[in-house]
Amino acid sequence: MKYTPRALIAELTHRCPLHCVYCSNPLEMQRRSEELCTADWLSIFQQAGEMGILQLHLTGGEPLSRADLTELVRAGREAQLYSNLITSGVGLDERRMDELIGAGLEHIQLSFQDSEEVPANEFAGTRSHALKLRIAGMIRERRVAFTVNMVVHRRNLDRLKEMIDFAEQTGAQRLEIANVQYYGWAFRNREALLPTRQQLEHSIEVVEAARERLKGKLRIDFVFPDYYAKYPKPCMNGWGHQQMLIDPAGRVLPCHAAMVIPGLEFPNARKRSLHWIWEDSPAFNRFRDESWMPEPCRSCDRRTRDFGGCRCQAFLLAGDAAATDPVCTLAPTHAAVEEILQRVNGGAERNWVYRIDPS
Repeated sequence: MKYTPRALIAELTHRCPLHCVYCSNPLEMQRRSEELCTADWLSIFQQAGEMGILQLHLTGGEPLSRADLTELVRAGREAQLYSNLITSGVGLDERRMDELIGAGLEHIQLSFQDSEEVPANEFAGTRSHALKLRIAGMIRERRVAFTVNMVVHRRNLDRLKEMIDFAEQTGAQRLEIANVQYYGWAFRNREALLPTRQQLEHSIEVVEAARERLKGKLRIDFVFPDYYAKYPKPCMNGWGHQQMLIDPAGRVLPCHAAMVIPGLEFPNARKRSLHWIWEDSPAFNRFRDESWMPEPCRSCDRRTRDFGGCRCQAFLLAGDAAATDPVCTLAPTHAAVEEILQRVNGGAERNWVYRIDPS
């Protein structure tokens, strides 16, 4: 079966002014001295356009840390890619926003840690909430698509209704409520961040009521916390099926956490073409079809929908990237997830550790 890439996730840098306790970037982040130069990214975007890729997601770290961001957006437009900036807003002012939109930026996703300033600054590890409010007002005044990203977890999920009301007031067209995904630094803080089952059940009710109330005004997407799912998510819509990610140093990955899997060598866009990497590289083909699947995945009717779940999560929880994702209730190793949930639902809150920028 031939797979066609639809989106390129460009991690322009791992530099970030925030120190979020739920950061999902790798534990060993790339330093500024290792980042791809402007010419490298321009070549990558051109190749992406020629391959038929449609969407370009500019992310990090904080992509605004790159002084050449406007030039990169312009290159994305010239390659006929729909450009989406995923940002904390730190480093953005009216002049720079107008430059980015003028260069072809079509969508801004602005992250918030909470609807209230004190906890938002606590979760981010820096005072940034007031700035984000000003940035939201600037976005609202311009002709650019606007999404608010709200990351939720044990310490803020009880304020979900207030966060939805807050997002409505920003004037965004879309709200993404994303339960923390437990990779990178977030995996280290997992049991301090996982919500309780009671919190989760209440949050589903809140989201459903808000969707009904705001129908036609604010689209609400809700990212379910993996560990409570009956079946695993179709991670990245399948390994090497639709998306590729390039990290700041040029390594091309099927997903942002793939570097945790030992034994896989991910090619670098400095040395290989995107076309070869997508079509022929061993890393992209490793979990692409069904031949790697063990039971019960191999004979499961859901295998073409969830593809056996997340390979990175399988490695982190079961020690084997070729195992059924332990989140799945049918997985032989599902007991590991149940043990984690028992501790989360039966114990006291735990402290977390803040992420530190390596550059």
